[in-house]
Amino acid sequence: MPQAIDFYFDFSSPYAYLGSERIDALAAKHGCEVIWRPYLMGAVFKQLGTSPLISQPVKGPYSRHDLARSARLYGIDFNIPDPFPVNSLAACRAYYWLEASDPTLAKQLAQALYRGYFIDNRNLGEADVVVETAASLGIDKEAVTAALQDGDVKARLRSAVEGALEKGVFGAPFFIYGDQQFWGCDRMDHLDEWLETGGW
Repeated sequence: MPQAIDFYFDFSSPYAYLGSERIDALAAKHGCEVIWRPYLMGAVFKQLGTSPLISQPVKGPYSRHDLARSARLYGIDFNIPDPFPVNSLAACRAYYWLEASDPTLAKQLAQALYRGYFIDNRNLGEADVVVETAASLGIDKEAVTAALQDGDVKARLRSAVEGALEKGVFGAPFFIYGDQQFWGCDRMDHLDEWLETGGW
């Protein structure tokens, strides 16, 4: 049986959004499961002393151009939202709360949050937007609102961030298959080939 692909992402990462629209189809092609693992990339940047690509001189403007070009190549609807980037704390907490009882619905929530932010410019950094997005999927508003302040949910997210650091995750999208790491949308083709051939 093929191993699962761990998909690490931050809800505020546009490249991870593009990856999120492609990873399930790639995995299905090879009979693999995908485990979606949102984390707080800002916390990892702080630990590693790095910064978001979009905020770096020269690289920032280039990445904005490259993101739009990549989205056109993949046929994915995409806009740079405003504000950008945002803190994805509430989105991550909602995801991990829901994943504990319904992983499939949690992934649907992740996709809805991503599309709401990068297509419809709905600020997923705001807790109210996260709650309303969950409600659009039939999830109880009061339950989601309570979950965002739940101690166990907060601990689960802290554990997810620590787990990402332990695995050597430093950006998004970041894919791990067995002992192999693949960082970025431009390495999804490598992941595809690795799964096809068994590696090199």
